[in-house]
Amino acid sequence: MGYYDLCCRYQGRVVRISDNRGRTHIGKINRVTRNHVHISPIGNRGFGYGGFGWGYGWGAGYGIALGAITGVALAALFW
Repeated sequence: MGYYDLCCRYQGRVVRISDNRGRTHIGKINRVTRNHVHISPIGNRGFGYGGFGWGYGWGAGYGIALGAITGVALAALFW
């Protein structure tokens, strides 16, 4: 199963996504296209990943290129 299929399966759920730059993104998957997964950051992290990124708070979000993803997991598995 590829990342596209996995992200489609987890749409609407909170996930933890790792990318090829070593960043970790935690947020709710809002939309999945053939090229990007769009997430809204959660919690009081402010920005999307580790204090740096696009989107602020609930409601705002950003896209991550599917080609840059190195791992996807349900965030509930880490808490």
